[in-house]
Amino acid sequence: MTAPATPAGAAPGASLWAFAVLSASYFAFIGYFNPYLPLWLKDLGFSTLAIGALGSVQGITRVVAPYSWGWLSDRTGHRVWLMRIASGAALLCALGLLLTPRWVAPSLPYVGAVLFAMFANTSAMMPMAEAAVAQRVSTGRGLDLRRYGRVRVWGSIGFIVTVVVFGFWFERHGIRPFALGAVLLLLVLACACWALPGAPDSAHGREPAPSLKPVLAQPAVRWFFVSAFLMLLAHVALYGFFSLHLDALGYDKRVLGMLWAVSVLAEIAWFLLQGRWGADWTPPTWIAVACAAAALRFALTAALGASPAALVVAQLLHALTFAAHHSACIAFINHHFTGRLRGRGQALYTVLGYGCSGVLGGVAGGALSEAAGFAAVFWAGSASALLASAAALRSRTAAAQASGENPERPV
Repeated sequence: MTAPATPAGAAPGASLWAFAVLSASYFAFIGYFNPYLPLWLKDLGFSTLAIGALGSVQGITRVVAPYSWGWLSDRTGHRVWLMRIASGAALLCALGLLLTPRWVAPSLPYVGAVLFAMFANTSAMMPMAEAAVAQRVSTGRGLDLRRYGRVRVWGSIGFIVTVVVFGFWFERHGIRPFALGAVLLLLVLACACWALPGAPDSAHGREPAPSLKPVLAQPAVRWFFVSAFLMLLAHVALYGFFSLHLDALGYDKRVLGMLWAVSVLAEIAWFLLQGRWGADWTPPTWIAVACAAAALRFALTAALGASPAALVVAQLLHALTFAAHHSACIAFINHHFTGRLRGRGQALYTVLGYGCSGVLGGVAGGALSEAAGFAAVFWAGSASALLASAAALRSRTAAAQASGENPERPV
């Protein structure tokens, strides 16, 4: 992807630390919300199909919200101020969760509306943050994986803290306080956004931002987005149904939290060490390898879910299926979407990767689990990951043909 380097004119360390705190805060919220929201919804009395539909709300907002925010960030350069606005709005919207079930009956329309309003704001934050961080840690040779990993690893640490701590908490006290915890974590996130340096990322004039069409016309870019969609469609099984799958197999919430923790420890190790070998292959090659590992991971989860040892092995593959895949995708986007295209490039990755796949996967996964059980959802995820690996290889080939160079040459 690129060899480790310290760029001239790099952002001050304090600036990167502020983004590290933001990453920790945001993913602490995700580590709390994604694993335990399905269990809270189950406690409220929703069916598996309804839980799948509500889980897809986050994906729906990722279809409609991030590109608009990304366009604004490219046009104005004020990504930090936009993140402050989004985090504050998300906090206000989340207060609606506190009304359920004591004051408002937990109906599908009400909970869905609150989640939509909240996620419409949170879903736009990380594309803007990733664009800002990538700009600060890039060199003339591309994304500096070592410095990027040192910022992004704090997101993994925030995730693991909340997923483990609240796994024990909910096992002891029950899942009912879930809504209050969500509000408190969003308050921390809003504070983290206000701690960021507020200056524009770069000089922006009044002229329209450049068009994405020339970049999207490249076959390598189109195949990249196909691969991202299929890979993150496969991961709906993990984020939407893994907790329910383990619950159905009889695992308690402490074991659930520890298994999530295993995956994030592997992720942390990768982010810290990726600078040593990340430059060995091109981003599409890393993406293809990560997708193949995901196919194996989800097959293990489906076939051997009753075996704790098999689940530990599957969760360790998270180092490749998430961390390596994520860094390679950020490096690819940073290479192809430069300057004032960066915000919209990150937003498109969120829309096509997390948004469209989340909507389809949440609804289809809920229906499939109702008809054939949770293992069937993971078999479907394995198949989708294999297709994602094939699409990444097509992106690799297209990039090599366009440049006339060795497809293994790092970008």
